[in-house]
Amino acid sequence: MAAVAAGGTGSGETPGGGGALVLIGFMGAGKSTAARAASMFSEVHDVDLELEEALGSSISEFFEAEGEQEFRRREEALICNLLDSAGPESVIALGGGALGSSRTREALGRHAVIWLHVSLEQAWDRVAGDPSRPLAADRKAFEDLFAERTTVYEGSADAIIFSDGPARTAEAIGWIAARRDELERAKLLWCGSEAGTYPVWIGREIIGRVPSRASGRRFCVTDSTVGEIYADQIDAVETIVVDAGESSKSLATAESVWQKMADMGVVRSDHLVALGGGVVGDLGGFCAASYQRGIELVQIPTSLVAQVDSAYGGKTGVDLPTAKNFVGAYHPPVEVVVDLDCLATLPEAEAAAGWAEVVKTALLEGGDLWEQVKGFDPAEMRDPEAMEPIVSACARVKLSVVVEDAHDSGRRQILNLGHTIGHGIETAGNYSRHRHGEAVSLGLLAALRLSGADELRSEVRHILAAAGLPVALPDEISTDQVVAALAHDKKRDSEGVKFVLLDLPGAPRWGELVDDADIRASIDELRED
Repeated sequence: MAAVAAGGTGSGETPGGGGALVLIGFMGAGKSTAARAASMFSEVHDVDLELEEALGSSISEFFEAEGEQEFRRREEALICNLLDSAGPESVIALGGGALGSSRTREALGRHAVIWLHVSLEQAWDRVAGDPSRPLAADRKAFEDLFAERTTVYEGSADAIIFSDGPARTAEAIGWIAARRDELERAKLLWCGSEAGTYPVWIGREIIGRVPSRASGRRFCVTDSTVGEIYADQIDAVETIVVDAGESSKSLATAESVWQKMADMGVVRSDHLVALGGGVVGDLGGFCAASYQRGIELVQIPTSLVAQVDSAYGGKTGVDLPTAKNFVGAYHPPVEVVVDLDCLATLPEAEAAAGWAEVVKTALLEGGDLWEQVKGFDPAEMRDPEAMEPIVSACARVKLSVVVEDAHDSGRRQILNLGHTIGHGIETAGNYSRHRHGEAVSLGLLAALRLSGADELRSEVRHILAAAGLPVALPDEISTDQVVAALAHDKKRDSEGVKFVLLDLPGAPRWGELVDDADIRASIDELRED
C-alpha cells in the first residue's frame, strides 16, 4: 500500500484493484461466518473447509498424522492458487496461521485484506478445548501464538474490523467492499458496537478526500487556531469558531454553538463536523448529541490527544467549574478522519500533552506498543510518518476496548488510568494551569505510586520528562484542592472514587478503592519530583 507506511499489502498495487476481499484473523475471529454472510459476493471461499476437502480429513487429524509443516505446505499451495485467480466477485476467508507463509503474504498484493480483530480473551473463550483446534490446547502457547500472529496481521491488513457481533461485521464488510479502492489512500479501522458503527480513516492529506457516511448538509465547529489552518478544507455550508482552549468546553459555549446552529438553519438531516483537538471534539460532539435531540457527527481530530484517544468511542461533554466532563452524552460519530499531517502544525507543548495519552495507552496495552513508546524519540512527536504506527496502534487499542464495553460499565474504565487525579489537578487549576495531557502526566505518576509499581513509575517519569511533560505539581495547587475536586469525579459512586491501577504494562486493574491517606500521599509525592 502506498499511502500509509505501516500496515497494508506493501506491494504498491491498489488493494482490491481487480482482486478479492481477503479476511484474515486469529482463530475464533469469525472469518468463516463473516465470509458466508457477505451476500454481495458471488464466490465465497472458506480455506479451512476447502483444505479439509482436499486433504480428505479434518485439519486436526491431518495435523496429528502429518504434522504442521506438511499442513502449512498444502495450505500455502491452495491459498496461492486461489489468490492467483480470484477477482472482485470473491471473498476468501483464510485460516489463522496462513500468513505465516511469506509466499502467501506476497500473493495478497492486488487484494483488499481485512483483519477481523478479536481480543485474546475472546479468542480463548471461543476455541479453548475444541478438539478441532490443535493449537488451542495450551493457554501459554496460545498467548504466544496470538502475539506473534497479531504482528503479522497488522503488517498485512488494509482494513481492520472491530465488531461485537456477526451482523455488524457483515455491515462493515459490505461498506468496505464498495469502497475498496480507497484503501490505497488511507488505512481503515471499523468500529462496530451497540453504541454505534463507523469507519476511522488514518492517512495523510485525507481531509475531505475519503468517502463520507454523513448525510445532509455539512456544518463545522472549530476553534480560532485550527480554523485558520484547516477550515477551508472542510467544504462546510457554515463554520462556527470558538476560542481555543479548555475554557470553551463549557455550557455557555455550548449554548452559543446551539444558537448559531439554529440561526444557520441546521436541521436534523444535516451533520456537524468537529474539527480540532480534544476540546472541540468533546464540545462539538455534545452539541451534535443534544441539538434537536441529536444530529450526525463527524470527528476530524487535529491534535495528538484527539487522534490517539478522544475522537473515538462517542464520549462527549463539557466541564463545570467544579468538575471535569460532568455534563455530556454518548454520541458516536458516523466517521472519524485522522489526517496525520495535522501533527506537523502542532505547537511542541500540544504535541507533548498528547504524548501523555500515548504513554497511558502503551501502559494499558503492554507488549510491542510499550516497547515502541519506550524507544521513541520525543523529537519526532510531530513527524507524521514517524507517528503513524503509534497513532494507529493507539486507535486500535481504544476501539478494541470500546467495542467490548461501549458504555463504560466494565473494561472501558481502564482508559481512565491516570485521569482520576489528573482531572482533579485540572479542576484545581481552573482548567488553565495545565493542559489535559499535562495533568494526565502527573496523574499517571500518582496512579503508579498507588499501584505500588515504584520501578515502573521511575521509568514512566523519565519518559514523560523527556517529552517535556510536567512531573512535579506546582506549589500553587494544594493537595486539599485536588482532593476536593475528586469529590466531584464523575466516576464516583456510593462507595467512593474508583481508581485504575497497574502492576506492570499490559495488566491494568479497574474499580479499585484506595485509602484517602494513600491518595494524599501520592499527590504530596508529586511535589518532591
